[in-house]
Amino acid sequence: MEYGFSRTVDLSYDAAVTRVTEELKKEGFGVLTTIDVKATLKQKINVDFTRYVILGACNPPLAHKALLTEEQVGLLLPCNVIVYEKEGTTVVAAFDPMLMVSVIGKEAMRPIATEVKRKLETVLRNL
Repeated sequence: MEYGFSRTVDLSYDAAVTRVTEELKKEGFGVLTTIDVKATLKQKINVDFTRYVILGACNPPLAHKALLTEEQVGLLLPCNVIVYEKEGTTVVAAFDPMLMVSVIGKEAMRPIATEVKRKLETVLRNL
């Protein structure tokens, strides 16, 4: 995956969602949004889909720094972390914040993105 990083975890889907949320909190992130993709697709277009959740995670101090550097970076926030089932396993993945540097084109964003990436990698490693 070129735009993120992922890990297959030895946890049930429900346990992974709980653990990811806990590990994000340890790294200073709160979950602002939770999108249950399976439920949404069933409700909106009546299709069945695998269990899949998008967690919109935000680390307020780092988001503040990013917004001071580039006010339109909000288009790329919050940091999305996904949890889904695949062939009997549970996968957790996170958007690579380093892409913000290339999308925005401001080198001043690099140290912020680097810190966010380090924290998200820690979350995945600790699952």
